Amino acid sequence: QVQLVESGGGFVQAGGSLRLSCAASGLTFSSYNMGWFRQAPGKEREFVAAIYWRRVWDTSYAVSVKGRFTISTDNAKNTVYLQMNSLKPEDTAVYYCAASLNWPLSQSRVHYWGKGTTVTVSS
Repeated sequence: QVQLVESGGGFVQAGGSLRLSCAASGLTFSSYNMGWFRQAPGKEREFVAAIYWRRVWDTSYAVSVKGRFTISTDNAKNTVYLQMNSLKPEDTAVYYCAASLNWPLSQSRVHYWGKGTTVTVSS
């Protein structure tokens, strides 16, 4: 059974940082493209960042987080991270981990989802 378990969410003031983690089990981690999506209150879920390995690392970021967020993996731990710096109130959302065999990573092409972790950024 595939499980993606997020952690690291919480409350932070604007300008602060958080690091989200997603521990994967039940799948061959190195074969999957991993990513993060988020859903703010009253809004649709949107893409945040994704990463995959094909001889070299390739990453993709939403325009709204580029330069502030960094996605990375630790294949030995089957874990993907999202380092979030310079957080803004508009980053407040539930953040979901995603795994897919498809690239680029889009919501309709995700094979597995985590249950989410909540990030709240106060102004």
